[in-house]
Amino acid sequence: MVGKTISHYKVLEKIGQGGMGEVYRATDTKLNRDVALKILPEQFTQDPQRLARFEREAKLLASLNHPNIAAIYGLEEADGVRFLSLELFESETLAEQLTKSPLPVEEALAVCRQIAEGVEAAHEKSVIHRDNTIAGEGQTSPITVIVNCTAELSEGDRN
Repeated sequence: MVGKTISHYKVLEKIGQGGMGEVYRATDTKLNRDVALKILPEQFTQDPQRLARFEREAKLLASLNHPNIAAIYGLEEADGVRFLSLELFESETLAEQLTKSPLPVEEALAVCRQIAEGVEAAHEKSVIHRDNTIAGEGQTSPITVIVNCTAELSEGDRN
């Protein structure tokens, strides 16, 4: 995938992987900005349940608007490849930062507050999640919770 162009995105490098796909850094050549592309694996593109889950994830992410939650730019398909275009963060993850040294108490409290605010915003929209990636721990940028939704709704919203 690296080096290829999908639609108007030039794929630069692989930056992650999860159960629902691989994540790449890419340049949006129309808007001249870097983004994250979450690409649905080819074997899932023929599975109606996986496709529906991927679309639900996109819609749930689009319903969230909070400074501590990564933004989704689009649910797209080009040349048989289905993918999400997402806000890209340039910083270390919290896990990477913690391997270097523990956080001072005041900084740890600030990080926890920002994580809780992002998760609370998701919960207020009835978004239930199984895992999160934390990015943006520098003092100059807020913590951003990148919610990897399972596209499930809380009991009150299943009707």
